[in-house]
Amino acid sequence: MDAQLKKGVLELCLLQCLSGEPKYGYDVIQTMRGCFPDVTESTFYAILRRLAKDGAADTFQGSESNGPVRKYYRLTETGHTQLASMTEDWRNLQIIMRKLGIE
Repeated sequence: MDAQLKKGVLELCLLQCLSGEPKYGYDVIQTMRGCFPDVTESTFYAILRRLAKDGAADTFQGSESNGPVRKYYRLTETGHTQLASMTEDWRNLQIIMRKLGIE
């Protein structure tokens, strides 16, 4: 898959993954690696950090672990808006592709 296309798809998928309850970073990565086995952890973490930097995700330290402190991610209002916009773009792209006979 083209790198730019994959980057956009990964961002959309990460936003969707974070759209519910807050998630521990490692759990998010494991879920995503099941769908994108060829993508490295560092790529996922880079996108998560960028989402946090851009205000689409919020991070906080969890206290549920008996081991090291865990970093959790959750979508902000900006992130939910971004997810809705990207999902709409994805749906429109699917319509265009079907019209062109690409499925």
